[in-house]
Amino acid sequence: MSGTTTTKQQQKQQQQHHDGPRKVTVVVIGAGHRGKNYAQYALQYPHLLDVVGVAEPRQYTRQHFQHTHSLPDDRCYETWEELSEAAKFADCAVVSTQDQLHVEPAVAMARKGYHILLEKPMAVREEDCRTIYEEAMKAGVILAVCHVLRYYPPVRKLKELINAGVIGEVVNINHTEPVGFYHFAHSFVRGNWRKTSLSTFSLLAKCCHDVDLVLYLMGNNKECTRLSSFGSLHHFRKENKPLGGGSRCLECKVESTCPYSAKKIYLDSCPTKPSWPTSAVCDIEDSPHGYLHELTQAVRNGPYGKCVYESDNDVCDNQVVNFEFSDGATATLTMIAFTKNLCTRKAEVYGTRGQLVWDEARGGHVDHYDFLTRTTKIYSFEEDIQEVPESWGHGGADFFLMEAFVKAVASGDRKHIISGPRESLQTHLLAFAAEESRVKGEVMCPEQDPRWAV
Repeated sequence: MSGTTTTKQQQKQQQQHHDGPRKVTVVVIGAGHRGKNYAQYALQYPHLLDVVGVAEPRQYTRQHFQHTHSLPDDRCYETWEELSEAAKFADCAVVSTQDQLHVEPAVAMARKGYHILLEKPMAVREEDCRTIYEEAMKAGVILAVCHVLRYYPPVRKLKELINAGVIGEVVNINHTEPVGFYHFAHSFVRGNWRKTSLSTFSLLAKCCHDVDLVLYLMGNNKECTRLSSFGSLHHFRKENKPLGGGSRCLECKVESTCPYSAKKIYLDSCPTKPSWPTSAVCDIEDSPHGYLHELTQAVRNGPYGKCVYESDNDVCDNQVVNFEFSDGATATLTMIAFTKNLCTRKAEVYGTRGQLVWDEARGGHVDHYDFLTRTTKIYSFEEDIQEVPESWGHGGADFFLMEAFVKAVASGDRKHIISGPRESLQTHLLAFAAEESRVKGEVMCPEQDPRWAV
């Protein structure tokens, strides 16, 4: 959607500006893909949000962000420590550093009195998640974790229908996260999330908000009593390398037969300007040789051009998590790399009087089948979602999260936040429990183990 067009969503926001709360100011810690994603709200709705500072170690990325948001030099920091040492100069902070670097800036900003929008996962260790939770509670600041699915119109409709009892008592939820074959190769085989010791396990990195979705739809009145998980790194292993394959895609004799070829993923479909996933391969500064040349050199020499069967990756490419709840209800979450669809989630909720299905790959609407009348009612969200500019991630869910966070900070009303500290901590604890179950081959009992209790 063109940035010059005034959408219905923008008109609504402008009306809120005249009728309601003040403009919110924000600093961004980590100006990579996710940080820029959330900061664009200030560009689209400058009457509601103003980006006033940034902390980012990469010079080009920091300077590009500075230029985009017209920031003065003295509000652009190389490290989050420098920013946190300055006197508080904004209402809130977006913490969108790499996963393993969340805890220290989040704690520091909470202690400074900043409200916090924290990219998921909260942290990569159970004790660090607890520390963030405790410090935010102690400081009395708003902490919203980016479990964006809770804010997405189709998911909110699912929750509304469940709460209204239209399908009776929920008995089972079946949820699938299809990561996408080239997305997984990019992020979890060649990229920043390929190795547990460098980031975290793939269920936490990719699916902690899918775990959260299961808990959200099941309801706060149901505790997870038992949990098990199975999964492995099934395919991206050295023993599965094709005969005659090279160590780098651009020098490989069998590259043309490989669906995970870096040439296919990055170069054959190269856009005229950086966009995901090519934007993650290299920082493109002004180059006399042009974008394609720089991208080719990065693929030729960098980690994104390595053979997927020769990387140092160790995270699961397929995993299932099974939940049992206090009333006997059950749920299953499946994360799978080998899919055509790219992160187009599907949730099926089975109740005693009907069922609900949300399938992003088939239009994103919610289907309600009623057992009594044997009829299906379809709830569509095209108007809500189409009014969100295309630049927003997760099909527009990121926008609805940011909208809610800005409202909460502006008004001081925490009811806008439905991914608050307690719910988010519980989600993360169960993700850690699931991984321990997978590794040890044991059933976890969160209700009986204080490690998994908030």
